[in-house]
Amino acid sequence: MSTRGTVLRSHGPGEQLKAEEVELTAGPGETLVEMRLAAVTPLDRSTLAGKQPSVPFMPGSEGAGVVVRSDAFEAGTPVVVRGEGVGVTRDGVWGRYAVVPNAAVHRLPSSLEPGTALALMTPALTAHTAVRRVADVQEGETVVVTGVTGLVGHMCAAIARSAGASRVIGLVSLDDRADGATGVVDQLVRVDGLGQVGRELPWCDAVIDTMGGPVAGGVLGHISPGGRIAALGYKAGEFTTIDLHQLIGRDLRVLPVNLQRTTLAPDAVGQALADIAAVSWRADYEVVPAERIGDVLDRQAGRVLLDLTGL
Repeated sequence: MSTRGTVLRSHGPGEQLKAEEVELTAGPGETLVEMRLAAVTPLDRSTLAGKQPSVPFMPGSEGAGVVVRSDAFEAGTPVVVRGEGVGVTRDGVWGRYAVVPNAAVHRLPSSLEPGTALALMTPALTAHTAVRRVADVQEGETVVVTGVTGLVGHMCAAIARSAGASRVIGLVSLDDRADGATGVVDQLVRVDGLGQVGRELPWCDAVIDTMGGPVAGGVLGHISPGGRIAALGYKAGEFTTIDLHQLIGRDLRVLPVNLQRTTLAPDAVGQALADIAAVSWRADYEVVPAERIGDVLDRQAGRVLLDLTGL
């Protein structure tokens, strides 16, 4: 059974996107989604500017909607679509309807608004990769998150909790306001600009470091033997000093979080959204009608979502 709907299609690099009515049919292993919102991502802009896999081509690598037909999901299920080449090597989600692989469909937690989920997708996947994939936080562990007042740091703390950490400790700068972090951590510890932390910072099994600089070197001395530090950011500085006696003597691991070289697990998107669903998030984004896509394609700042319901 096929469905007719309007989609935005490109007829080649540099070509203006055109609204066209097409017929869509979901085959085995595919899901037909009624799209509501779609993100305008750097990947979408890059795909439109380069050689597209087919012409005409429907862009859109991230979106949110409701399942219409599927052999894997019940009709009416709110979902997020991302991955499996959607919008890159196969048609995307910039349309009233989209046919996508089942593996690209992820249930949307009821506590997350579709717009919030799309706006937070990238930081959530970054934090998920750092906590679950690289640091591999396990149930019962004590985890320290540096820079916990930042969005990614805040998410790392929430995901560590979801992964089963028995204690999550947030490290914040002396001049940082930490009111918003108290709900996701068990303890807040201050660190100065030289990376000096107080004795109240206990031994931990893992550190998720979003700050870098002297903070990374300072917190290393509080990791238990056999523990690890996942290096995620360096807003406190690109260079740090590592005590090799501590590193070797306590058998510590320094693990870089490199998103370009890390392949996401098939369930990463759904897991990341589920991990952050228990926390209230504020997401800044602008919603524009799909027919105004030409006004925002060249915009580099800010998160833009397309309203696809008017197509």
